[in-house]
Amino acid sequence: MAIGSALSVGLVGLKAFTIQVQAFVSPGLPYFSIIGLPDMSLSEARERVKSACQASGFKWPETRVTVNLSPASMPKRGSSHDLAIAASVLSASGAIAADCLADTLVLGEVNLDGSVLPINGLLPIMLHAREQGIAKIIVPQDNLDEADLIPDVDAIGVRHVGELMELMGGTAQYRLPDGPRAMAADNDSVTAFPPPGDMDEVVGQHSAKWALEVAAAGGHHLMMTGPPGTGKTMLASRMPGIMGPLDEAAQLEVASIRSLCGTLAGHGISDVPPFEAPHHTASTAALVGGGAGLAGPGAITRAHRGVLFMDEAPEFSSRALQTLREPLESGYVAISRSKGTTYYPARFQLVMAANPCPCGYFYGTGERCTCRERDRIKYFSRLSGPILDRIDIQIEVPPVDSITRSAAGSGESSERIRRRVVAARCAARERFDEYGWTCNAQATGTWLRANTSAKAIELVNRALESERLSLRGADRAMRLAWTLADLSGMTSPGRSEMMQGISMRTRLT
Repeated sequence: MAIGSALSVGLVGLKAFTIQVQAFVSPGLPYFSIIGLPDMSLSEARERVKSACQASGFKWPETRVTVNLSPASMPKRGSSHDLAIAASVLSASGAIAADCLADTLVLGEVNLDGSVLPINGLLPIMLHAREQGIAKIIVPQDNLDEADLIPDVDAIGVRHVGELMELMGGTAQYRLPDGPRAMAADNDSVTAFPPPGDMDEVVGQHSAKWALEVAAAGGHHLMMTGPPGTGKTMLASRMPGIMGPLDEAAQLEVASIRSLCGTLAGHGISDVPPFEAPHHTASTAALVGGGAGLAGPGAITRAHRGVLFMDEAPEFSSRALQTLREPLESGYVAISRSKGTTYYPARFQLVMAANPCPCGYFYGTGERCTCRERDRIKYFSRLSGPILDRIDIQIEVPPVDSITRSAAGSGESSERIRRRVVAARCAARERFDEYGWTCNAQATGTWLRANTSAKAIELVNRALESERLSLRGADRAMRLAWTLADLSGMTSPGRSEMMQGISMRTRLT
């Protein structure tokens, strides 16, 4: 009995688990089978691996070859296990030493000519390897730059199955392909927006800039309403430039998501918060994630630790908007499919922009508006009360009434605003250190009611009595007041900050 073994890693969402790949070469009619709950793409590895091994000078056994992926109860998917399957068969057949792959992860997709292709999701796999104490990993050559981001794991790049055989002490006969190598799938390599510009490029809109500063300082959700051309999209696209830098843990989370989506090569590990702007025709699956078997990440996961910008928010389908309710509260999304439930992080800041009506000109006296009353009501009905109640700041962005030749560049720069935001975030982090919170938006209602002054809470109670606020809205108004206090350098909010917090929440009501 000949059994060869290799180690690989599977992913369920961003959660990694170790897979032991065992190959058993036994007497019988020639047959190659893979067991252990593989999906369709992994089942097709039979043909890829067999051809790739033969292209490396290896004589495929004319007997029965069985490959088991353990744990057998966990679904496995994707082509990233091809190289580990090939290594286990080579080990079982004696082409390489049986113990040469002990404590070594083997990852990569193989082509029919034996070349090794890059894979997605390598960074969370590397982090799992470091947690498990695995010090050596064999990866595709084109993934080596990504693998080097984790210095505690020794990564070795290979371009061909023959190189793997030679690396493990075997002999191989192969030729590297001359043509361009196929790259990993990269469905989101083109971002919806260029890198964030500077806030001083926005003409006027001082109130809207202040609202974005408050949102960035406290981690609050924001909605801007105004006619076309007032700068709503321009303001939202510059929000990552005024947000505080990501800490090391958040950087790795964001980079892991990008690795899983195949976009890490274009970004790398960065301390700039991500910015996602799905089109208003995006489906529910595109927004929250989806797919057959085990679901893939959607836009809200790609916006984790950053900004999810929904332009023309009332144009999104009601179903897509309603799916945001739970992630806004919990900070993660759970997607159930036939092969299990996948959990993805989704702690983002929601920024919405909307016109006041379908034609966009129902502002001021409304003289230019051509919409009927029922059309205006229908237009905003998609933004249901529960959704609006979860948005902390709701402001109007009016038209700019005048410009000058020196208007652009005369306002505050993003860097100057960012310094105030970072100072306010530091104050909140110190205050909430014992609770593990990092910003005011994470503070619980119990803490807020216990630590806010009685005079400030009296204003909240008046708003509750007049039904200007719901109980959830009252908590969010208090969070806003604490953020305003942090920006002002105060230790706690007073009546003025609370009045402004309530006003910023109820501007649209």
